[in-house]
Amino acid sequence: MLEIFGLGLVAIMTLAFVGAFQPQVENGLSPVFWVCAGGALAIIIYRKKKKQQEEKQ
Repeated sequence: MLEIFGLGLVAIMTLAFVGAFQPQVENGLSPVFWVCAGGALAIIIYRKKKKQQEEKQ
């Protein structure tokens, strides 16, 4: 489930960067780009911590 959500965030981030949402959002490093990048990073950190926790048990 997290992989699909992360893939969606990366797709939206890419589209926002290249300007596919140009009428609503400016292209480049817009707030949409940073929110999606932060969400993807949060998923990566969450999965890493969860994996470490499972290895300890």
